[in-house]
Amino acid sequence: MTKARFDELIHPSTRLTLVATLAAADWAEFAFLKETLGLSESALSKQLATLEEAGYLATERRLSGGRRKVRARLTDAGRDAFDGHVAALQAIVAGATTSPESPATRP
Repeated sequence: MTKARFDELIHPSTRLTLVATLAAADWAEFAFLKETLGLSESALSKQLATLEEAGYLATERRLSGGRRKVRARLTDAGRDAFDGHVAALQAIVAGATTSPESPATRP
């Protein structure tokens, strides 16, 4: 069972979307990630570098048809961080939806 733990590094929406996208795939091409996330090349490169420095993902650069291609995948540490973060978010949501009466709804 995954231990719920909030992860500040992957919580920003761009990184969370990036990690969620990578969690659903073995490898993802840079062009696919750029289009899916709606980011510029420089913005995506920065996010990939940040997550790679943390050990959450690995990138591979290769030549294909004379062009340099980059692809990325989550590492085991990245998958654990994502799973823990999702579990923490689910716990937060479950706590909010199961409380009988929140202070905001009290008369």
